[in-house]
Amino acid sequence: MKQLFRCITAVLFGASMAHAATDAPKTAYDFSFETIAGEPMPLADYKGKLLLIVNTASECGFTGQYAGLQKLYETYHDQGLVIIGVPSNDFGGQEPGSNGEIKKFCESKFRVTFPLAAKAVISGDDAHPFYKWARAQKGLVGAPKWNFHKYLVSTKGELIDYFNSTTSPDADNLQRAIKANLTNE
Repeated sequence: MKQLFRCITAVLFGASMAHAATDAPKTAYDFSFETIAGEPMPLADYKGKLLLIVNTASECGFTGQYAGLQKLYETYHDQGLVIIGVPSNDFGGQEPGSNGEIKKFCESKFRVTFPLAAKAVISGDDAHPFYKWARAQKGLVGAPKWNFHKYLVSTKGELIDYFNSTTSPDADNLQRAIKANLTNE
Protein backbone atom coordinates (compact mmCIF):
# COMPACT_ATOMS: atom_id res chain seq x y z
CA MET A 1 0.00 0.00 0.00
CA LYS A 2 2.81 2.36 0.90
CA GLN A 3 4.48 1.65 -2.43
CA LEU A 4 1.24 2.32 -4.34
CA PHE A 5 0.89 5.68 -2.53
CA ARG A 6 4.48 6.61 -3.46
CA CYS A 7 3.85 5.70 -7.12
CA ILE A 8 0.67 7.76 -7.27
CA THR A 9 2.39 10.69 -5.56
CA ALA A 10 5.33 10.48 -7.95
CA VAL A 11 3.05 10.41 -11.00
CA LEU A 12 0.97 13.35 -9.77
CA PHE A 13 4.07 15.34 -8.81
CA GLY A 14 5.69 14.62 -12.18
CA ALA A 15 2.53 15.63 -14.04
CA SER A 16 2.25 18.88 -12.09
CA MET A 17 5.93 19.67 -12.70
CA ALA A 18 5.56 18.99 -16.43
CA HIS A 19 2.51 21.26 -16.53
CA ALA A 20 4.37 23.98 -14.61
CA ALA A 21 7.37 23.67 -16.93
CA THR A 22 5.23 24.12 -20.04
CA ASP A 23 3.50 27.16 -18.51
CA ALA A 24 6.74 28.76 -17.32
CA PRO A 25 7.80 31.87 -19.24
CA LYS A 26 10.53 31.01 -21.72
CA THR A 27 11.54 34.41 -23.07
CA ALA A 28 11.15 38.07 -22.24
CA TYR A 29 8.41 38.15 -24.90
CA ASP A 30 6.15 36.30 -22.46
CA PHE A 31 5.89 39.47 -20.34
CA SER A 32 4.11 42.76 -20.58
CA PHE A 33 4.53 46.07 -18.81
CA GLU A 34 2.17 49.00 -18.82
CA THR A 35 3.37 52.22 -20.46
CA ILE A 36 3.78 55.29 -18.32
CA ALA A 37 0.60 56.54 -20.02
CA GLY A 38 -1.32 53.44 -18.91
CA GLU A 39 -1.40 51.48 -22.18
CA PRO A 40 -0.33 47.84 -22.55
CA MET A 41 3.35 47.35 -23.42
CA PRO A 42 3.84 43.69 -24.37
CA LEU A 43 7.53 42.93 -24.84
CA ALA A 44 6.46 40.71 -27.77
CA ASP A 45 5.91 43.98 -29.67
CA TYR A 46 9.71 44.33 -29.67
CA LYS A 47 10.51 40.93 -31.24
CA GLY A 48 13.65 41.22 -33.33
CA LYS A 49 14.91 44.22 -31.34
CA LEU A 50 17.72 44.28 -28.80
CA LEU A 51 16.24 45.41 -25.47
CA LEU A 52 17.95 47.20 -22.62
CA ILE A 53 15.54 47.19 -19.68
CA VAL A 54 16.56 49.56 -16.90
CA ASN A 55 14.91 50.20 -13.54
CA THR A 56 15.03 53.95 -13.00
CA ALA A 57 14.47 56.56 -10.30
CA SER A 58 14.25 60.35 -10.51
CA GLU A 59 15.87 61.19 -7.17
CA CYS A 60 18.87 58.84 -7.23
CA GLY A 61 22.56 59.57 -7.42
CA PHE A 62 22.49 57.62 -10.72
CA THR A 63 19.61 59.66 -12.21
CA GLY A 64 22.11 61.38 -14.51
CA GLN A 65 22.31 58.06 -16.38
CA TYR A 66 19.08 59.08 -18.12
CA ALA A 67 21.21 61.35 -20.34
CA GLY A 68 23.54 58.48 -21.27
CA LEU A 69 20.62 56.13 -21.88
CA GLN A 70 19.03 58.69 -24.19
CA LYS A 71 22.32 59.04 -26.07
CA LEU A 72 22.55 55.22 -26.41
CA TYR A 73 18.99 55.16 -27.70
CA GLU A 74 19.68 57.87 -30.27
CA THR A 75 22.92 56.20 -31.37
CA TYR A 76 21.65 52.64 -31.76
CA HIS A 77 17.88 52.82 -32.15
CA ASP A 78 18.00 52.72 -35.95
CA GLN A 79 20.17 49.59 -35.67
CA GLY A 80 17.62 47.79 -33.50
CA LEU A 81 18.17 48.89 -29.86
CA VAL A 82 15.15 49.70 -27.72
CA ILE A 83 15.66 50.99 -24.19
CA ILE A 84 12.78 50.60 -21.75
CA GLY A 85 12.90 52.58 -18.53
CA VAL A 86 11.00 51.00 -15.64
CA PRO A 87 10.57 53.53 -12.83
CA SER A 88 10.63 51.97 -9.37
CA ASN A 89 10.45 53.27 -5.84
CA ASP A 90 12.00 50.08 -4.41
CA PHE A 91 15.40 51.45 -3.45
CA GLY A 92 15.63 54.33 -1.03
CA GLY A 93 12.19 55.70 -1.94
CA GLN A 94 13.89 57.58 -4.78
CA GLU A 95 10.95 57.45 -7.22
CA PRO A 96 8.09 58.88 -5.15
CA GLY A 97 6.29 60.67 -8.00
CA SER A 98 3.26 59.66 -10.01
CA ASN A 99 3.61 58.29 -13.53
CA GLY A 100 2.68 61.72 -14.90
CA GLU A 101 5.32 63.44 -12.78
CA ILE A 102 7.96 60.89 -13.79
CA LYS A 103 7.15 61.30 -17.49
CA LYS A 104 7.30 65.11 -17.25
CA PHE A 105 10.61 64.95 -15.35
CA CYS A 106 12.23 62.57 -17.85
CA GLU A 107 11.08 64.54 -20.89
CA SER A 108 11.89 68.01 -19.57
CA LYS A 109 15.15 67.31 -17.73
CA PHE A 110 16.70 64.63 -19.99
CA ARG A 111 14.66 64.83 -23.23
CA VAL A 112 13.92 61.10 -22.90
CA THR A 113 12.25 59.65 -26.00
CA PHE A 114 12.75 55.94 -25.29
CA PRO A 115 9.74 54.03 -23.94
CA LEU A 116 8.96 54.35 -20.24
CA ALA A 117 6.90 51.80 -18.37
CA ALA A 118 4.55 52.66 -15.54
CA LYS A 119 6.11 52.61 -12.10
CA ALA A 120 6.60 49.00 -10.97
CA VAL A 121 7.90 46.89 -8.13
CA ILE A 122 11.09 45.20 -9.31
CA SER A 123 12.41 43.44 -6.22
CA GLY A 124 11.17 40.97 -3.64
CA ASP A 125 8.16 38.70 -3.66
CA ASP A 126 5.89 41.33 -5.23
CA ALA A 127 8.26 42.05 -8.13
CA HIS A 128 6.92 42.43 -11.64
CA PRO A 129 6.93 38.99 -13.36
CA PHE A 130 9.68 40.06 -15.80
CA TYR A 131 11.99 40.83 -12.88
CA LYS A 132 11.17 37.53 -11.17
CA TRP A 133 12.00 35.72 -14.44
CA ALA A 134 15.24 37.67 -14.89
CA ARG A 135 16.26 36.91 -11.30
CA ALA A 136 15.56 33.21 -11.92
CA GLN A 137 17.67 33.38 -15.10
CA LYS A 138 20.68 35.18 -13.61
CA GLY A 139 20.38 34.23 -9.95
CA LEU A 140 20.36 36.46 -6.92
CA VAL A 141 23.70 37.97 -7.93
CA GLY A 142 22.08 39.25 -11.15
CA ALA A 143 19.05 40.77 -9.44
CA PRO A 144 18.78 44.55 -9.07
CA LYS A 145 20.35 45.84 -5.88
CA TRP A 146 19.71 49.51 -6.64
CA ASN A 147 18.32 51.90 -9.24
CA PHE A 148 19.60 51.84 -12.84
CA HIS A 149 20.30 48.09 -12.96
CA LYS A 150 20.28 47.04 -16.62
CA TYR A 151 19.18 43.82 -18.35
CA LEU A 152 20.18 43.17 -21.95
CA VAL A 153 17.67 40.99 -23.84
CA SER A 154 18.51 39.44 -27.23
CA THR A 155 16.53 39.83 -30.42
CA LYS A 156 15.06 36.40 -29.62
CA GLY A 157 13.88 37.44 -26.15
CA GLU A 158 16.66 35.66 -24.26
CA LEU A 159 18.33 37.33 -21.30
CA ILE A 160 21.92 37.96 -22.40
CA ASP A 161 23.45 39.73 -19.42
CA TYR A 162 22.94 42.23 -16.64
CA PHE A 163 24.86 45.36 -15.72
CA ASN A 164 24.90 46.80 -12.21
CA SER A 165 23.85 50.33 -11.34
CA THR A 166 27.43 51.54 -11.36
CA THR A 167 27.77 50.57 -15.04
CA SER A 168 27.17 53.81 -16.88
CA PRO A 169 25.52 53.78 -20.31
CA ASP A 170 28.86 54.72 -21.92
CA ALA A 171 30.82 51.94 -20.15
CA ASP A 172 32.96 49.87 -22.51
CA ASN A 173 31.50 46.52 -21.43
CA LEU A 174 27.91 47.67 -22.00
CA GLN A 175 28.78 49.31 -25.32
CA ARG A 176 30.56 46.14 -26.52
CA ALA A 177 27.60 43.96 -25.52
CA ILE A 178 25.16 46.19 -27.38
CA LYS A 179 27.29 46.35 -30.53
CA ALA A 180 27.85 42.58 -30.50
CA ASN A 181 24.12 41.90 -30.36
CA LEU A 182 22.64 44.50 -32.73
CA THR A 183 20.74 43.14 -35.70
CA ASN A 184 21.03 46.11 -38.08
CA GLU A 185 17.44 45.48 -39.15
